[in-house]
Amino acid sequence: MKRNQENTTAAALRRSLIREAAGVLPNGCHRHDEHDLQTCCMTWLRYAHRQLDRVTFAVPNGGRRDAATAGKLRAEGVKAGVSDIIMLLRTEHYGALCIEMKTDIGRQSPAQRQWQRDVEAAGMKYVVCRSLDDFKAAVEEYVADKTQEKNHKPNT
Repeated sequence: MKRNQENTTAAALRRSLIREAAGVLPNGCHRHDEHDLQTCCMTWLRYAHRQLDRVTFAVPNGGRRDAATAGKLRAEGVKAGVSDIIMLLRTEHYGALCIEMKTDIGRQSPAQRQWQRDVEAAGMKYVVCRSLDDFKAAVEEYVADKTQEKNHKPNT
């Protein structure tokens, strides 16, 4: 029975990726819900840039927690304001890509603005994405910078 459930889940994921490839957004990809938007963007990334999936991750920084859990997470090094998604890929111009997901009406918190200043000063690229199109453009632009670096041959 458990094997059947696993097969059904895998089949559902494949169907979702096929729909994504055809340009059909997964069910629940809404710009007014940050979780749904981020899920949609990461689904696209897994399909469009499989090689980047291994170096791109979400930072579970948000959400409501009880005081004990919040204290444990702070002790482990969780920091307020960290980007929702981080891609560890060096390009010619940047050390990594930090992506903050926001809805149409969402605004950066003071801690998020400070994180942006800190990572930009450290040589990282920081973007705010409000839609799947924003996310695609940011990733494609960033990957293009990596491709330029790869194709750049120094004069000898």
